[in-house]
Amino acid sequence: MPKSFYQYLMTQRNPESYDPVATFANNAFYDSSFPKQETDFAEISKYLEENAGYLPSMTIFDDAWQLYLAALA
Repeated sequence: MPKSFYQYLMTQRNPESYDPVATFANNAFYDSSFPKQETDFAEISKYLEENAGYLPSMTIFDDAWQLYLAALA
């Protein structure tokens, strides 16, 4: 079974970084409702659009998703 997006995102955490993906990962870590087992783009995107006030732009998610797909390859 492939690694979930959340599992990948946690590898990008860095509390000392101002990189947008790292900041997203740091904030997602504290989001207890984040869909941690999800691997579907549409489901994660919908969740973030409705619940992630800490994500200033969905472009950051899109960038993180592309990094996730590259890591799965």
